[in-house]
Amino acid sequence: MPCSEGGLAGACRGVPFAAVEWSSVAARPLNEIVEPGWADALGPAAGRITEMGDFLRAEIAAGRTYLPAGPNVLRAFQQPFDEVRVLIVGQDPYPTPGHAVGLSFSVAPEVRPLPGSLENIFRELNTDLGLPRPSNGDLTPWTQQGILLLNRALTTAPRKPAAHRGKGWEEVTEQAIRALVARGKPLVSILWGRDARNLRPLLGDFPAIESAHPSPMSADRGFFGSRPFSRANDLLVRQGAQPVDWQLP
Repeated sequence: MPCSEGGLAGACRGVPFAAVEWSSVAARPLNEIVEPGWADALGPAAGRITEMGDFLRAEIAAGRTYLPAGPNVLRAFQQPFDEVRVLIVGQDPYPTPGHAVGLSFSVAPEVRPLPGSLENIFRELNTDLGLPRPSNGDLTPWTQQGILLLNRALTTAPRKPAAHRGKGWEEVTEQAIRALVARGKPLVSILWGRDARNLRPLLGDFPAIESAHPSPMSADRGFFGSRPFSRANDLLVRQGAQPVDWQLP
């Protein structure tokens, strides 16, 4: 399906985003790879996205692999840009093979046991809102309510946390945040851990909930008891937006 000239603006709605293999990213218009609103929002970082595609192909050529799988690298940007109302920032994908799915903190429904960070998120969800423990670790229902689950770095190497930090993804994800702020629509950010809290200046006057990371190594230092879910809803309502139904199946 042909898209608009230049490839960064307009819509190309017939393309199944998740079916696009990463190896073809550099050769295709950005709006064939992400949701059209995100194609516009990420336009200033399109060159960096192409460079990251080159980097990942070089990793494969050198006999190395990366996580998540190619079709999920830009998965966070497949939900409607205009509908985002809560931003949850992670650091980088889970390094355990089979865990990373392109959405921060989320895993596939069949993953057992759950990563420690996600177990702690569910524990705080219960403490904060009294909700039952979800049946699995798939956070996709949150994205369907306008929650953007965004890692600062969108890839890593298997079993090597932070392997791709500083390679260029930060430019892409920071552009995403700037674009969300520039909309002028209701937005609440949940910043867990130092890496996420460092993004606070990009958020301008929009409210942010900051705490320690839910990792088992730090959750006892301020994540537990931080009540991020109820506080996010309160801040949304103050901006005239609907609260989130945080319950997961």
